[in-house]
Amino acid sequence: MNSTEISSAPKGQAAALKLWVVLARAYAAIEEQAAHHVAEHGLTLAEFGILEALYHKGPMLLCELQRKILVSSGGITYLVDRLEAEKLVRRRPSAEDRRARYVELTGQGQRLIQRVFPEHARRLSEVLSALSGREQRQAAALLRKLGRQAAGLE
Repeated sequence: MNSTEISSAPKGQAAALKLWVVLARAYAAIEEQAAHHVAEHGLTLAEFGILEALYHKGPMLLCELQRKILVSSGGITYLVDRLEAEKLVRRRPSAEDRRARYVELTGQGQRLIQRVFPEHARRLSEVLSALSGREQRQAAALLRKLGRQAAGLE
């Protein structure tokens, strides 16, 4: 969508359309930086997300992990399979439910995420430093509000 299309939108819609374009472009630029950083360690953003979730939350059921990193059920299985092949995570059965499986970090996965996560946090802090800490908190609150509104429209 270009500026001519936005400016010709009905009154009241132009600001929303402009926000959508700016938001999408900002997200794409930030995601590119994050993806580049984790790729230096042989990971995709989704794989990093799994390792980071397990690092901070501990072992998780596969379905919980899927909801946490926002991928499909087939996607989470594929990603965990890849990380398991690299010996970064392992599955273990649930004692409560024979159908359920927990995913947990291996020692190798723990060492990798302990090394990569602080670097990643620094990188994102640099990328987002155009906004002050206060502005970052305000932006997060506003985006959370937008997300909740959008989720409620479904």
